[in-house]
Amino acid sequence: MDTIKRKYRFLFAGGGTGGHLFPAIAVAEKIRTLLPESEILFVGSKSKIEGRVVPKLGFEFSPIWIKGFSRKLTFENLLFPLKLIVSIIQSIIINMKFKPDVAIGTGGYVAGPAIYGSSLIGAKIILIEQNSYPGITTKLLSKYADEIHISFEDSLKFFSGLKKVFVTGNPVREILKESSKEEALKEFKLSINKKTLLILGGSLGAGSINEAVAESAITLEKNNIQIIWQTGNYYFSKYKNLSSANIIVVPFIDKMNIAYSACDLMVARAGATTIAELLSLGIPSILVPSPNVAENHQFFNAKSLSDKNAAILIEDNMIHKKLSDEVISIISNLSKLKELRHNAILLSKPNATAEIAQHAIKFAINN
Repeated sequence: MDTIKRKYRFLFAGGGTGGHLFPAIAVAEKIRTLLPESEILFVGSKSKIEGRVVPKLGFEFSPIWIKGFSRKLTFENLLFPLKLIVSIIQSIIINMKFKPDVAIGTGGYVAGPAIYGSSLIGAKIILIEQNSYPGITTKLLSKYADEIHISFEDSLKFFSGLKKVFVTGNPVREILKESSKEEALKEFKLSINKKTLLILGGSLGAGSINEAVAESAITLEKNNIQIIWQTGNYYFSKYKNLSSANIIVVPFIDKMNIAYSACDLMVARAGATTIAELLSLGIPSILVPSPNVAENHQFFNAKSLSDKNAAILIEDNMIHKKLSDEVISIISNLSKLKELRHNAILLSKPNATAEIAQHAIKFAINN
């Protein structure tokens, strides 16, 4: 059979948050570039980010009923066993119809039933773990995996004795490329003569970071610092009145590559996708791990960088006390900025997307 014309099938499962979804999209886009004739299907929750984003990018999308288990006692938790059973059945049916050669799971509760269904029909399984502390879905699926690609060397200890584990890095979309600093600042109508601070709290925002920025805004402005501040949609109405010539307040930044290019220093949560992007671009950063995530994985993500002097770690309960002083101290210290940038780039894995895509294609051809 002519392997070039053969339509290989790749199933992707991972979502609930952008941190799980966008690495999958990065690999899917790379496969689509390398094998334009391939068929790609995403499985996820219709009500989560994947349900909105995936169809817009031109990929097929099949929803399943699964929803995560809340740490609080809720009625939804009572439905969890039923939703899990239904989602497994849905996933098996989807896999039997689609017949993937390779299934790629990027974490989040939605990956569990979908990738399990793929394993039952004999698809090759690739897992991508973005976080330093592996999520429960990756741990549960690891026994079905043919390969596991991790982002941090620190994660190796959780997969002891497994020869199928590779420290490949977290895939980043190729669309994320830096532009010139001058052009980027023009986009935001900011001065080339001032230091620029970028504030991110994820698409939903981060309450504690927003509060600390609001408290520090005047002090930072007096120190010749201008701010690009993504508040998140939920918090925008509360802080939009702080917008000025030197403080750009927006609910969400669509052109993230422009914001990255404009900044001298970034303050952000320590989600895996944010970390992969800042390492890839060498952005000096202050990381404030969210305390409201499973297994405190953002703390371990940030610590992996701070231990190697590739980022500054401030814990969430100290952000009000430390933010202003840390920002002023770092952003005015050119040697410190250079050091953070250098060490971040050293930790980056720029070929992660291509490597994982090539592994998936090789599995498909040989399966």
